[in-house]
Order: sequence, then C-alpha cells, then structure tokens
Amino acid sequence: MPKSAWDCPKHAERGCPSLGSVRPRRHQQSSTVMTGTMVSLSQPAQGALVLASASVFQAGLASPENSEQLIIALEPEAASIYCRKLRLHQMIELSGKAAVNGYSASDTVGAGFAQAKEHVRRNRQSRTFLVENVIGEIWSELEEGDKYVVVDSGGGTVDLTVHQIRLPEGHLKELYKATGGPYGSLGVDYEFEKLLCKIFGEDFIEQFKIKRPAAWVDLMIAFESRKRAAAPDRTNPLNITLPFSFIDYYKKFRGHSVEHALRKSNVDFVKWSSQGMLRMSPDAMNALFKPTIDSIIEHLRDLFQKPEVCTVKFLFLVGGFAEAPLLQQAVHAAFGDKCRIIIPQDVGLTILKGAVLFGLDPAVIKVRRSPLTYGVGVLNRYVEGKHPPEKLLVKDGTRWCTDVFDKFISADQSVALGELVKRSYTPAKPSQLVIVINIYSSEQDTVSFITDPGVKKCGTLRLDLTGTSGTAVPARREIQTLMQFGDTEIKATAIDIATSKSVKVGIDFLNY
Repeated sequence: MPKSAWDCPKHAERGCPSLGSVRPRRHQQSSTVMTGTMVSLSQPAQGALVLASASVFQAGLASPENSEQLIIALEPEAASIYCRKLRLHQMIELSGKAAVNGYSASDTVGAGFAQAKEHVRRNRQSRTFLVENVIGEIWSELEEGDKYVVVDSGGGTVDLTVHQIRLPEGHLKELYKATGGPYGSLGVDYEFEKLLCKIFGEDFIEQFKIKRPAAWVDLMIAFESRKRAAAPDRTNPLNITLPFSFIDYYKKFRGHSVEHALRKSNVDFVKWSSQGMLRMSPDAMNALFKPTIDSIIEHLRDLFQKPEVCTVKFLFLVGGFAEAPLLQQAVHAAFGDKCRIIIPQDVGLTILKGAVLFGLDPAVIKVRRSPLTYGVGVLNRYVEGKHPPEKLLVKDGTRWCTDVFDKFISADQSVALGELVKRSYTPAKPSQLVIVINIYSSEQDTVSFITDPGVKKCGTLRLDLTGTSGTAVPARREIQTLMQFGDTEIKATAIDIATSKSVKVGIDFLNY
C-alpha cells in the first residue's frame, strides 16, 4: 500500500515532491518509432540531446507535439551499425592478418590508405551505399556473441563503444557504456598553438587572435592542410604559410622580424623559409600528434582491460581523425595482435551513412547501457539508525525522511529497448490538484538522497488534475510514474490511476 506524505513549502523549495514510495514493478515494452528527422550526436554530451531536439523544433523540421518524428542517433552507434555491413572493397585492414583490397601487411599504413582511395576512384560502383537488407562481407565472419569496438575519432572528442552481435537478425547489444574524452584532432591544433607561443610569445599570440581573428583562422586553415600530410614514413619538411598580417603585426608588436624570433628561439626543428613560411621537420609535426594519440591509446588500453571487452574480434576506426596515418599506425602497433583493425572507405561519412541505416531500423540496437543513475525525489517513513537526523521531518505525529532518492535505474545497467520501470506513489492529499515529481540523475551508482554530491535535477513531471473534482477519488490516491529506457532518449510519464489523466516529459540536461 502506498505510504502517505504531504505538501511542505519548506521542502518544495528543494524540489522534494510530496509523495511517498512503494515497491517498484518492472516490465518490458517495445515501441514503434515514426521516422521524420534524424540527428546524430556524440555520446558523452547528454545535454546535447536536449539542445539538438530544441534546435530541430525551432527550425520547423519537427514539432514538440509530434516529437516521435525526431530520432536521435548517437554517433558511435551509427558508426557501429554501418561497420557491421562493410564489404571487403569498402574497408582497409591494418592488422596485417590477411590481405584486404589487394594490399598486403607489408604495405605502410599511409600507402595503403592512399592506394585504397585510388582503388575507389577507379571503381566508383564500389562506393554504392548499402541499404538495410544488404549483408556485407564482414557479416560472414561474425558469429553469435562476437564483439567489436568502434573508435569514433572526430575533431573534438573520441568516443568508444562496444557491441555484441545477436543472430540471426543481427541485432546489437551494447556491452559497455559508451565512453569518450577530449582526444580529437583539435588537440593537435592546440599543440601547434603552444608551439607558436613558445616561438613568438604567449602574449603576442593572444593579442594576434584578438586583433586579427580572420588572419588567425587563415593560419589554422593552412596548418590543417599540412597536418593532413603528416605520416610516419614522411621525410620531406612541411611548409606552413604565415599570413602577411601575422608577419606585419609581429614586427609592430615586437620591433623585430619573424625570422629573428625563430633564430632566437630554442626551437631547432622549425625554420624560416624565404617564401614566408614556417618549415617544420616531419618529426616536429609528428610530435604535435603525440599527446593526443597517446591519450587515445591509453583510453583504449583501459577499455581492453574490461572483462567484457578483452575478447573483441574487430576494432573499427572511424571519424575524420581516423584518416591520420599516425593514429592508424599507433592503434595498429598497440592492438594489432589483439583484434583485426579495420577502417571503412570514406571514413568521414561512416557516421552519416550509419545514421541513415539507424533511421530505417531504430530497433537494431536491442540492449543499451544506462549512462547515468536516474530516480525521483520522495518522502519515506523515517527509520531510526538508517536515515540521518538532519533528514527527519515530523508532521502530525508521523516521522518522515525527506529528500530520498528513489532509484529507477543504475549507471552502466543493461536496459532493453523500450524497457519500462514503474513506481507507484501517493500524494499528500487525495484532493490535491497539482502533482509535482522531480527527476534526478547522477554519475554515481549508489545514491541515497537528492542532496548527495553530483546529483542533478534533469526533469519535472507536473500533473495538473484540475477539472477532475467531480470524479470519485479514492481515499488513497495512486500516481504511477513510468520511465522508458533503452532508447537514445529517456521518456517519463505520470498517470493518475483514478482519472487516467497523464503527462509526459523528456529528460532535460540544460534547463535545470
């Protein structure tokens, strides 16, 4: 039987609803999704889900009233969906376990990628986009329970996800919650900026970025083009053109030339060219990649130490940064003996193509891992010795514990697609016309109270019961709260059992 509670302004200010909790009941349910607009997002940014939805609604591509027309595709998942259907002519294998696309293990990584691009250029028909019911060559090597890792290496972040094949339909199960870090190619740009600060002075670089922003962008674009030419076996220097405004502004700022600054600096591997360019040795360029690549390799090593990951069969390297031969070589050297390392052709489009496949079949991923712990704030009966004294609240002779976190699901818990977790609560007064239930999240698995460190409010269910005064209300009114997990978005619903009135809400990580 639901426990009773009451409205208390003192605790309403802290977001604690006037509800008591009862034993939860769980069941599973599948949902049908209508495809309208597709958005792909990086996994770690939970707030991006809300921001993307709001942007789509504001642009008129979908509406909040028909929110089911918007499907959120997570980038690592989209890459995974596409990679499992690769054919041999659509991939390059770095592990050297077998010749793929006619390239042997003796070929260098950079050479193999260049040859593969030429192969695709000569055979445009091989770039045909795979539809959902086409089975790729990789598929023939996958067996029930096989695991693979997808490394989505982009500009800002690197996202890792681990999936397991479930035959015969080829559905996917997420084995380890997607993780990531700020190890994208922008880290190389940051190292280049640090190098410029070392040569020309941090004060000058900061002023130049403020006073000449367009020229700074031109300089970074010039670096970007040369960055793409970096390779393990490169012997020729790389020339980076300095904008004229950089040279001119430096002379005004310091009173001497850029060439003079290079001669006076202790950076021996960067020279000045009479054509107005910085001439970097291959080793100097490679050194700019090292901190970022080392972070990626370390993150992967940590992942491979997990029991559920150590027996993976494939590692798919996708994203724009995956085109970098230096990253390819580092991944191959570290993990080539553990699994087969594969890069799709048109690696920068992998996520886009996978997102389209996901839109055709959003139910392809049957099991996901919850990124956070979710629950609601409630009042429970106070138990001496279990609850802290500061949470004690006495009302009408009844002792209550405030700010209790009633957990719906734990971080890293496996949840099936469309799985519902249900709780029943009773309001303070059966005649209450507004029921407020606040939803909270935390990165921690064990959470006791909504005031614990790291607990954040991420949603509110406001059930308006006005207009139901004529309805017969039971003495102990029951409000059911349901949370639906397993999809790329989390949905919550509150239902008044007496009147069948309900309200729905999505989890919001931005407005709380």
